[in-house]
Amino acid sequence: MAEIFIDGIVKRYGDVTIIDHLSLNIAHGEFFTLLGPSGCGKTTLLRMIAGFIIPDEGRLMLDGADITRLPAHKRETGMVFQDYALFPDKTVYDNVAYGLRVRKQSSSVIADKVARILDRVELGHLAKRYPAELSGGQRQRVALARALVIEPRVLLMDEPLSNLDAKLRIQMRDVIRQLQQESNITAIFVTHDQEEALSMSDRIALLRNGRIDQLDTPEGLYARPHTAYAADFIGAANLLNIENVSKAGDTCDVQLAGARFGVGNTAPEGQCRLAARPEHIALHKAAAEDTSRVPATVLHRRYLGYKATYALKLADGQNVNVDVPAALDPQLGPNAPVFVSFSAECRLVQA
Repeated sequence: MAEIFIDGIVKRYGDVTIIDHLSLNIAHGEFFTLLGPSGCGKTTLLRMIAGFIIPDEGRLMLDGADITRLPAHKRETGMVFQDYALFPDKTVYDNVAYGLRVRKQSSSVIADKVARILDRVELGHLAKRYPAELSGGQRQRVALARALVIEPRVLLMDEPLSNLDAKLRIQMRDVIRQLQQESNITAIFVTHDQEEALSMSDRIALLRNGRIDQLDTPEGLYARPHTAYAADFIGAANLLNIENVSKAGDTCDVQLAGARFGVGNTAPEGQCRLAARPEHIALHKAAAEDTSRVPATVLHRRYLGYKATYALKLADGQNVNVDVPAALDPQLGPNAPVFVSFSAECRLVQA
């Protein structure tokens, strides 16, 4: 078992607080992602879990044992770094075997374990090559094999796909997720890439200034953002100022640019905005009999094959992006008058 409990962790550098009283539970076998922009504290938090950085306050617990000040090499974690950190003068075999040799395992055990893990990452035929003779994806697999061969209780990954091209990144997501599930180990993955986070994770912690802005499943974070920050970071929603909100049971009626329509949640405390994803806005050539459609003007259209994206200016001067399936695309040019309607899947979020 490898359940992680983070209790009120704080890390400061001088007067700057990097991690601010953060608490978190990560279940055994979970693929957990720390997501956020550069400087939000995700790598610092990962390195505290690894033991490379000691927190100023708080506790780190692994299956009930306090590991806050336990040295990194005693934490039974495997780490995959952004630059892979392979030994350039060692073969693939020796790079993968390194951690086992440090643990003083026998040559026969090392040979068996290295052979098995190289077969799992489909690199058995490259065991005698050096890192310089490998592609980026192959080096990434070596780094992953080296982390997994020691049979860690926790696998830690710090943006391991950031140096790969787009096609290879997609392939390696599946490889990493499959190996993690086969090994049934707890994995903590750091990334700034929302697509990676959504496609790989069981749960995601979206970090903001050293705190968790929202902790949720990929589906929950995308479909039900709590804040404007979360809505904008995941999926780049349109964030619109609204004129009025009135409660209607468990939902709300919203007034925007003279139109009125319903959304699927109640208003959060304090100032709020409407988060409307481009696919949750429909484009129309005519007004409705009621007042649910907002007048707008086309700024430009971008054709993307399976869809067209329209940039529009609403009657109140705010801009929105709208996705239209290719089969329904009216192919409108700049300055064309249109109307838009907002689905109930749009959300009110904290500003």
